[in-house]
Amino acid sequence: MQVGYTLPKVTFHTRVRDESIGGSNPFRWQDMSTDDYFAGKRVVLFSLPGAFTPTCSTYQLPGFENGFADFATFGVDEIYCMSVNDSFVMNKWAQGQELANVKVIPDGSGEFTRRMGMLVRKDNLGFGLRSWRYAAVIRDGVVEGWFEEPGIADNHGEDPYGVSSPETVLAWLKQDAASAAA
Repeated sequence: MQVGYTLPKVTFHTRVRDESIGGSNPFRWQDMSTDDYFAGKRVVLFSLPGAFTPTCSTYQLPGFENGFADFATFGVDEIYCMSVNDSFVMNKWAQGQELANVKVIPDGSGEFTRRMGMLVRKDNLGFGLRSWRYAAVIRDGVVEGWFEEPGIADNHGEDPYGVSSPETVLAWLKQDAASAAA
């Protein structure tokens, strides 16, 4: 993956709340495309190995959630968290994390992740196919900034975290803004 890359065209199968359905589970299926999420916007996308996992739930997701206002000052319209998990899992995780700023994208089949070159095996942890941890700044579907954790490999013994952190992405946005102003 590299700067200048145009995101792959993928359809994501999501579940969205619809009060007209009523009952205890007022959700319906809604297909969303890459364009629905990324066209005409500047966004931060970060992808991680799995919902409910420790690093993702304790550091990465809360950091982006709590830092949303800082990202917005640099023209970021949305922050998206993606994982190779289905919509049911992603929605429950978002609810448990009490998200107000970050939106989750379920890549249940891993198609987007595969086409981004980030799909890895995590059989050593019982996960199967998952995303390698990365973040990106994307403008209108084109990668502006890329932040991939080192050592991408199947069944990696560790889960590196730092390059794709909210702090790193925000520092890049600050530097990018300063370069543009100079």
